[in-house]
Amino acid sequence: MANHKSAEKRARQTGIKTERNRFYKTRIKNVVKNVLAAVETADKDKAVEAMKTANKYLHHCVSKGILKKANASRKVSRLQVKVNAL
Repeated sequence: MANHKSAEKRARQTGIKTERNRFYKTRIKNVVKNVLAAVETADKDKAVEAMKTANKYLHHCVSKGILKKANASRKVSRLQVKVNAL
């Protein structure tokens, strides 16, 4: 447990940031899962809509510092290949 005032503050900030990051990471997994589910059902319209949402959200996470730019681009690219295969 923290003993100094600055260490206590740092512990509080870490907890807040952990919660925020957990929310973003879970949402990332869900939007990716939505695209993959649409691809599995071979529903092109649904897959394209899910892909638009995923693309927008992944790049939003880049601007928030949750993902690095290359990581988001790689995820989008791999998803787009699967959607284009329909």
